[in-house]
Amino acid sequence: MEFSTSESWNPEVWGKVKKIYQQAFANKGGKPEKVIRHMFLKGLCSLHLVFIGGQAVGFALTGALKGSRCLIIDYLAVDQAFRNHGIGWNMVCYLMNWASDMGRFDSIIIEVEAEYSVENNRRRQFWQQCGFSLTEYIHHYIWVSEPYQAMYRHLEPNSAVREEGKELFRYISQFHKESYKGMK
Repeated sequence: MEFSTSESWNPEVWGKVKKIYQQAFANKGGKPEKVIRHMFLKGLCSLHLVFIGGQAVGFALTGALKGSRCLIIDYLAVDQAFRNHGIGWNMVCYLMNWASDMGRFDSIIIEVEAEYSVENNRRRQFWQQCGFSLTEYIHHYIWVSEPYQAMYRHLEPNSAVREEGKELFRYISQFHKESYKGMK
């Protein structure tokens, strides 16, 4: 497996993971491509890719949460044909190392669907196997009908990031708001 990170919008790089993004998020409230492009133009995100034999088989879109030392994993997906081979876990390990090496982050947070379903439960279990802890607070967005919970993983033992879901969603909501701000 090979990994790379892109800090700026590149249609060619996005083209390598667009199919994977659409497989995973097109029908589940994923951001439109123009919003992701806008996020790059504003310097809000990074795109991380994982390759096998030169083929992109997974990606993650991350962003720094303002006012904290947290990295948010906004999206992470593996091509359906390559799932259950440890690629997602390896991507999370790559992201933890990348975040630590950046020196700006002491924690990583994500949001997961709160409603019970077999698929949602598998996702939570995946993140727990990657060392993330689930918060109890259930967040309801006004623009998305599905409720969410925050999960976190500290990268440093003395992390200043609070472990309360409601607090984490202040940062997460601000990130999403900033992602759309200024869109035409």
